[in-house]
Amino acid sequence: MTDIVAGAPHDSVAGAPQVTTVHGTVRGAVERGVAVFRGIPYAAAPVGARRFRAPEPPEPWTGVREAVAYGPTAPKRPYAPPLDRLLPDPAVPGDGWLNLNVWTPSPRPDRAAGLPVLVWIHGGSLVHGSSAVPVYDGWAFARDGVVLVSVNYRLGVEGFGVLPDAPANRGLLDQLAALEWVRDNITAFGGDPDRVTVAGESAGAIAIAGLLAAPRSAGLFRRAVLQSGAPAALPPDAARGTTELIAKRLGVPATAAALAAVDPEALLAAQTEVTSGGNPLTGRHSFQLVVDGDLLPRDPMEALRAGASAGIDLLLGTNTEEYRLWFVPGGLTEKIGRLKLRLALLKFRVPNATARTYRANRPDATPGEILGALATDLLLRVPLSRLADARAAAPGATYVYEFGWPTPVQRLGACHALELGFVFDTLAHPDTQALTGPDAPQGLADTMHRAWVDFATGGDPGWPTWDARRPVGFFGQVGGDGRDGPAVVLSPRDDELRSWERD
Repeated sequence: MTDIVAGAPHDSVAGAPQVTTVHGTVRGAVERGVAVFRGIPYAAAPVGARRFRAPEPPEPWTGVREAVAYGPTAPKRPYAPPLDRLLPDPAVPGDGWLNLNVWTPSPRPDRAAGLPVLVWIHGGSLVHGSSAVPVYDGWAFARDGVVLVSVNYRLGVEGFGVLPDAPANRGLLDQLAALEWVRDNITAFGGDPDRVTVAGESAGAIAIAGLLAAPRSAGLFRRAVLQSGAPAALPPDAARGTTELIAKRLGVPATAAALAAVDPEALLAAQTEVTSGGNPLTGRHSFQLVVDGDLLPRDPMEALRAGASAGIDLLLGTNTEEYRLWFVPGGLTEKIGRLKLRLALLKFRVPNATARTYRANRPDATPGEILGALATDLLLRVPLSRLADARAAAPGATYVYEFGWPTPVQRLGACHALELGFVFDTLAHPDTQALTGPDAPQGLADTMHRAWVDFATGGDPGWPTWDARRPVGFFGQVGGDGRDGPAVVLSPRDDELRSWERD
């Protein structure tokens, strides 16, 4: 057991909220009437003998642990230019990466009880991101009656490298450990462990799909939100290539024993070299969830379409122009001509009729824009729609949204990750404005954030559940600034969606 000595004089923490968890007491802060606790360890630091192992409980402590600053973030590099200016990604040094943050509506959590809980799992292609990203500040959720928990987990080869002598999906195991911490501790923060919603964007959404498909997650959450990420995982043989390339660059075997002896900075440098270049739509060496026969017994999409987590309420959605974050900043949109488009259509096995439909619906679009629209739907909108179709008769409700407000920044349109500042109601923060610009419509943020609050609270974001009519809650141009709620659009661009159906 570790002894924790409060580092601040008594009078400087007078009135600061304290909560006793199963591992020890933490002291947070009151910010604008909301109690905030940052950097709480939910598992032991995954270093030394624990490196490349499944997460283990943190060592209990005595005394009061200060929980006012964000905890260490997993080893990572910033996004490469020019994305680094659009997606600020702070890094906090230290070894205790497996930590989480809690925002709760009451400065005296002992006076609140039974509040809904939303657990946020960040995105970043499984190599970037953390819970310390300012866009994810949970204050607005707590203001509106939801306990917000945001989680760090292992990234890259540390969390998702495929190794013969280590458990697969270690980052996913970290997330499960965090959800178990929520189950065991959130009552002390005013939350209800039986009213947990897990939410995430991009790689965070892919991870949540894995959690939905994992039998071990049963009972840990009631609802889930998948933003701009579809269920996906690879067989081990297909997934281990990235790890083997990293080990080859380092001149060591692709085993946990060998990589654990490598300096963490050297390992991170090799990882960055192997995974740099390309993007989620054009392809690259990357990290993926793995169908390991244990945590993930089968492909998550197959499992979910077959009825796994059928009783869990789902909110699924995408942004209209996801591809523009990856294509536009580096000029890829202009670099794609007719020949490259034809080659890409062959690579992605896009049906000829599908390509004709997209061209006809976008008579003024460039080849790069046509490819981007096709890739966005192939990788995100089509699989999420098919998942919604498969769940139409499931016990759990399924809702689908689309975010269509176009940012004026760098002609990025309604691009990937743009919705985050609206969901969290953090439009005023400079890091959010890097993507939204300074004049994003607050009314739209009010409406979108409220939909997420309502879904976490009662399971209804404010529009009809998915059925044969395919209703979509649309946030953006169709609904104006969103002050009167999201527009409900039946079967938007249905000719494009159905053109992907094959006999």
